[in-house]
Amino acid sequence: MPKQRRVGNLLALAVLSALAQRPMHPYEIATTLRAWGKEQDMDIKWGSFYTVIRNMDRHGLIEAVESVRAGRRPERTVYRITDEGHAEMRDWARELVSTPEPEHHRFRAGLSVLAVLPPDEAVALLRQRLSKLEEIVRAGRDALAEYQRQLPRLLLVESEYELAIQEAEVAWVRGLLAEFTDGTYPGLEQWRTFHETGELPPELAGPTERGDTTQ
Repeated sequence: MPKQRRVGNLLALAVLSALAQRPMHPYEIATTLRAWGKEQDMDIKWGSFYTVIRNMDRHGLIEAVESVRAGRRPERTVYRITDEGHAEMRDWARELVSTPEPEHHRFRAGLSVLAVLPPDEAVALLRQRLSKLEEIVRAGRDALAEYQRQLPRLLLVESEYELAIQEAEVAWVRGLLAEFTDGTYPGLEQWRTFHETGELPPELAGPTERGDTTQ
């Protein structure tokens, strides 16, 4: 189970990582996170940004050090990370790196109800997905190669991971499509029959429908 954090929004971790570089005011923090492409690394909802900042300040993870004004712009509060914030950032990073957590992906949700589609339509849709995935992988490889000429590998490890996951999905979808198209996927004919007749074959029925209530 993940730990209960004083500020559990992952945006807080991103803010801590930015302030670990130097003190900044919120606008600078947001600009830095966007420049780092943090939206690609975590689900950032910018509408909650200032709420997260206030909560982090209230819980002692960051603290205000000064207020600055540039020209006619509103006064801005500069924050720095506290010792507690450093400890929280490292502990959070350790947890995320070391402990697998279930992640609910939209593709998995779609696969869980794949049987509601006829096999031929499922094949067409998977081919469409595969084509888009291959484009994404090609672009990802090109981008990573370009970044590798400018940045140390340590700053690109999350991009390497994302590319590896995408490449693994490409390989898996290709394999699934091969089984569908060469007819070796178990239950394929029963699946097809279900959509032709509207009657669910016993082989595709779940335990409850078969009368199996064994836990």
